[in-house]
Amino acid sequence: MGDKRPTGAAGPSGGMSGGVSGAPATGAGGGISNGVSGGIGGGAGAGPGGSAPEPAESTGGAEGPQPTARRLATLLDLPGPTAPQTPTSEGAGAPYGSYLPYGPAGAPGGEVGAGSAEDPPCGLDLLPAPQRLTALNQLHRHSERLARARGLAATLTTLLDSGAELLGAQSALLVPVARDGAEGHPPLDPAPAATAAPLAGAAGSPTEAAPAVCGPAGADWQDHAGHGPMVGLRLDHAAIGALETIPVDHGPFAGLLHGADRPRQLLHADLAAEPDLTPRFREVAAALGLGACFALPLITEEEGTLGAAVWFYPTPSQPTEQQQELVRSFISFAAPLLAGRLVAERGRQATEALRRGLLPDHLPYLPGLRLAVRWLPAGLDHAAGSDWYDAIVLPDGSIGLTVGSVSGDGPGAGPASATGAASAMGRIRAALRAYAVLEGEDPVSVLGDLELLLKTTEPARTATAVYACLDPQERRITLAGAGHCPPVLVTRYGANFVETSLSAPLGMLSCWEAPGVELNAERGDLLLLYTEGLARRCGPTLHAGQARLRKAAADAPRELRHDPERLCAHLLSCCLGTAPEAVEATDDVVLLAARFE
Repeated sequence: MGDKRPTGAAGPSGGMSGGVSGAPATGAGGGISNGVSGGIGGGAGAGPGGSAPEPAESTGGAEGPQPTARRLATLLDLPGPTAPQTPTSEGAGAPYGSYLPYGPAGAPGGEVGAGSAEDPPCGLDLLPAPQRLTALNQLHRHSERLARARGLAATLTTLLDSGAELLGAQSALLVPVARDGAEGHPPLDPAPAATAAPLAGAAGSPTEAAPAVCGPAGADWQDHAGHGPMVGLRLDHAAIGALETIPVDHGPFAGLLHGADRPRQLLHADLAAEPDLTPRFREVAAALGLGACFALPLITEEEGTLGAAVWFYPTPSQPTEQQQELVRSFISFAAPLLAGRLVAERGRQATEALRRGLLPDHLPYLPGLRLAVRWLPAGLDHAAGSDWYDAIVLPDGSIGLTVGSVSGDGPGAGPASATGAASAMGRIRAALRAYAVLEGEDPVSVLGDLELLLKTTEPARTATAVYACLDPQERRITLAGAGHCPPVLVTRYGANFVETSLSAPLGMLSCWEAPGVELNAERGDLLLLYTEGLARRCGPTLHAGQARLRKAAADAPRELRHDPERLCAHLLSCCLGTAPEAVEATDDVVLLAARFE
């Protein structure tokens, strides 16, 4: 956002007056001038009817609320006042212009906050000084809360909940806009169920500590190829389903979503008595206990109209002018942030789809051996590498199992870096499959060939890996590692590490070599291969995480050891919690289990 920081002229101490400025500046005595016009505790600025503020350097100390106000103005990009209007000035009656985020017609890109005879006075401008400061603090708090939200799901939740708190509303709804598929972006895949917050009924209390968001609450909220699903706050699945039966293009909020003459907001103070509403909407509102609603469009200059945010009241009522002004200011900040999160989510899903496509879509079946795998990708913003796993049936009837992680400096960061690491992972995995087919019974040779390829074709990257050749008939395990976490062998006597980490990662030394390990297993024994991401998420340090994983495997109930699928789920639950997919990950997690039958 632009940084607009005019300074105010020194003057006598006084209360706040005038409009909300583009950003504050300090005046004499350390107060705020022109940021919230008028001084606070010794600052000065011109109020309505006074002279226009003149630029001046700050001569006061650093005390007072300047940093908070300056941060607020920078964060919200609040519009600065025009010259104070006098009774003889053009546009009399509109002393500072109304802060309406969408311009005169609500169109994206309209001038924000420009004073004109048509614009009504801004609600915040007319407040007494203490109330105005309280309102600005509310905006600051909710805007920072929204900016700190991580990911699209949390952004949607926070946007709805903050708006409901500012308006005193009970529940809320996000209505996506319908677009032509040819002009829009590809649809987003459904968000995993783990991202959904606990659900509450339609009549949930607005004072609940944890707001319940129902619907996708994340990845597929805004399907640019069509209407997309709605997302509700304190509205259960049945309520969302009932509201979705009302056509978006012809429903009560269609005017906010389409047309150059769209209103800036929509207020229905009594849904049961509104003659302009369709009978279907009144019927649904009555069934859900919705008495009134207030709605604003979500508009950005780059993306256009994203949708509409609607807040509901349980009884006929309407927000005050101050509440409406607060939520308009909040939405003017929230809409561009939401658009950015949507773009990031599309990139994340595209990268994750690429990575999933480069991994096996199923594990092979081999008599005498049962396999199971779990793969949890890291968040796009944190992914520094890409982990892989594979299971290859070899010509001699044995099976090759591999788990590894590629890392290194790729161009850029974020989506570009994650995509580059995923592409490198795909190339390395494909090469390892070829080497395994040629000499899979010798893990040291397989990893040695892979190391030579990596240094030749991927000189900026390194990789850790473990490769194991399992003979289900002889119950023999031959394996080797390259700087990777040691596998865990689970037997009826407990669980122990198989030391394979006495070698460097691939691509780090001019001459790589590693010892091979050969083991004899018994019926019912399990071999666990995993990546560093799992160990690091299991404990405060890598070694502590490995020890916790080994202990969880050793303490697993006997019936779980009979099923690798259940054992993998149990280990992730013990190490990562009951919903491991919901944990913010900084590394991929791979857990591959093989049980001798």
